[in-house]
Amino acid sequence: MGNIKAIIFDMDGVITETSEMHYEAWKKTAEKLGIPFDKVFNEQLKGISRRASLIKIIEQSDKRYTEEEIQKLMFDKNEFYVSLINGYTQDDLNPGIFELLETMKKNNLKVAIASASKSAPMLVEKMNISQFVDIIVDPATVAGKPEPDIFLKAAELLGLKPSECIGVEDAEAGVKAIKRAEMFAIAIGDANILKQADIVFKETSCLTYEELMKVL
Repeated sequence: MGNIKAIIFDMDGVITETSEMHYEAWKKTAEKLGIPFDKVFNEQLKGISRRASLIKIIEQSDKRYTEEEIQKLMFDKNEFYVSLINGYTQDDLNPGIFELLETMKKNNLKVAIASASKSAPMLVEKMNISQFVDIIVDPATVAGKPEPDIFLKAAELLGLKPSECIGVEDAEAGVKAIKRAEMFAIAIGDANILKQADIVFKETSCLTYEELMKVL
């Protein structure tokens, strides 16, 4: 694997932790619709797009929603979510991430963000890591995870082959997307859930540049 030239990161759960904010925003949306919502159900939404998440929620109801209503619900959810993350700073990066990105930059490894979240550019700016990030894939331009498109698009924008990239994810759908893109997959979290990954680290603080070099 000595030809690796880039690492493609998911945002939520890898670069930073926004899952609680997503949970609160989806919970508020579901409650407005009279649909039961808890953290167990919320696990199904990790790593997938905003629209796919909303569809999973409204499928719990007998009511059918128009496209206009779906668009309004997605907009309102995002407005509330953005208000929750508006105060994010570098202190909200997951442990070890700033140091990892900084060392990667010094060693000429490219960095891409492949997140289902449309708020990734905002978070990159607020958390002061834009100087390390080469490209951010717009999730609206590709099929959602577990399809491989977002990782393949990241490689394309970097001017690299998929085999020259490593993907880092914390969600099962994301790991599937990386493997379908025929990339080496690093996962953060529970090894039993993320067993399709090539290597799993319990938390981001374990994913140091030194550990990355061992993988390479």
